[in-house]
Amino acid sequence: MKAIVQDRYGPPETLTLAEVPVPVPGPDEVLVRVEAAALNAYDWHAMRGDPLLARLAMGPSRPRARIRGRDFAGRVEAVGAHVRQLRPGDAVFGDLGEANGAFAEYVRVPETVVAPIPASLTPQQAAALPLAGTTALMGLRDAARVEPGQRVLVNGASGGVGTVAVQLAKALGATVTGVCRTRNVDLVRSLGADHVVDYTREDFADGTRRHDVVLDLVGNRTLGALRRALTPTGTLVLSGGGVYRGGSVLGPVGLLTRGRLLAPLVRHRIVTFSAVPSREHLDTLAAYADAGRLTAVIDRTYALHEVPEAMRYLEGEHARAKIVITV
Repeated sequence: MKAIVQDRYGPPETLTLAEVPVPVPGPDEVLVRVEAAALNAYDWHAMRGDPLLARLAMGPSRPRARIRGRDFAGRVEAVGAHVRQLRPGDAVFGDLGEANGAFAEYVRVPETVVAPIPASLTPQQAAALPLAGTTALMGLRDAARVEPGQRVLVNGASGGVGTVAVQLAKALGATVTGVCRTRNVDLVRSLGADHVVDYTREDFADGTRRHDVVLDLVGNRTLGALRRALTPTGTLVLSGGGVYRGGSVLGPVGLLTRGRLLAPLVRHRIVTFSAVPSREHLDTLAAYADAGRLTAVIDRTYALHEVPEAMRYLEGEHARAKIVITV
């Protein structure tokens, strides 16, 4: 099968299209013929080996996972002996997690982290949701515990996670403020945001407006600035992705670590978390999609052999919403 492989950390040019063996599913796994995959900030971090601290998990000198990509959608080709909920021909979507491997014609994946594609979404839209949707869902529902009537601010509202977070916050009954650049104001408003802050013209952290929850998806502001946007007992949820700026030691981990250290010392709730792939998260996202409360916004699509070009676009801060690969 064809796949995008990487044998050393580096720029998009280190990604190459190659022939590799078709994976064989284990007893608890399914083999999926990939129809679409999606890029995430995680993918350029893994490609670059950035920040350096993350290489302790990804591989100290080269990537442990040779095939890039996490999010995918496609059809089940074969199932393992212990698989009970899926069968060949089922249309599914999911997140491979740190195992990677989605930028390929086939993936093998545990049954527990895939789910049926909702009828309201195309395979391309479904591929765009797993990691971004899980991050938004865990950040708002689980970490922030958003309730109807609360005021929620999403910093990075036009990005892959942000476009989902705006919709989910509305679905949870919140009054939503989205922060984005000028060209994305109309997009964020179209997703249901009650207020949109153009950060090139206005500072959401100047203390004039207070929110019950701030979901930070960018990692470009200090903890003090983010806390100025909160009510006295508000909740700050940190989940920064960022863009490539030439390499770093800590990257977004630095802000997350400072948040954890500060949390016990202040009245505000400061919460950090890691998105965990699961069937429950995917089923919840599918239910919101079928109810008309959630859709995936796609910025651009590329073919499998164009993944290096897509990655170059992603890491340069030009992308909005999601970038999808058709296989």
